[in-house]
Amino acid sequence: MASAKFVNDVTQDDVIATKAALNRSADEYGNDPTVEKMWAMKAFNHADIYFNILCSIKFNEEQLKSQEAKEKWRPFCEKFKGVVEDYNFGTLLRLHTEEDYTPDNSIIVPRIQFYAIELARNREGLNDRIRSLHNLKTQISQLGSRE
Repeated sequence: MASAKFVNDVTQDDVIATKAALNRSADEYGNDPTVEKMWAMKAFNHADIYFNILCSIKFNEEQLKSQEAKEKWRPFCEKFKGVVEDYNFGTLLRLHTEEDYTPDNSIIVPRIQFYAIELARNREGLNDRIRSLHNLKTQISQLGSRE
């Protein structure tokens, strides 16, 4: 006797086998390295795509503060509500990575937007130059205070 067909060619036998598998103890199952590798590859590809989007443009205030930009960023930011403390708290963001915080190079954005942009900048190495300049200034200042 043929099994009854359900949605998308799933048979009654398939449903029974799935139920039996789900009723087994989790201890009977091991982690399949292939599945873990595929998950890691998918996560990496997602991060790579998102990172490329973030790095593909130089920011200006209009790009971050326009109504169109707010509509694009809002769904992303809201995903972190209740996950990241003060996710929408106003935070200073430098528009250009090669410059320090100045009135002309700083705008206020939601904290989670700051995190997303600065994490992408750090991964790409875009903050290395300003960090090196700051470290050099600190070293010069320390040498001057020894005299």
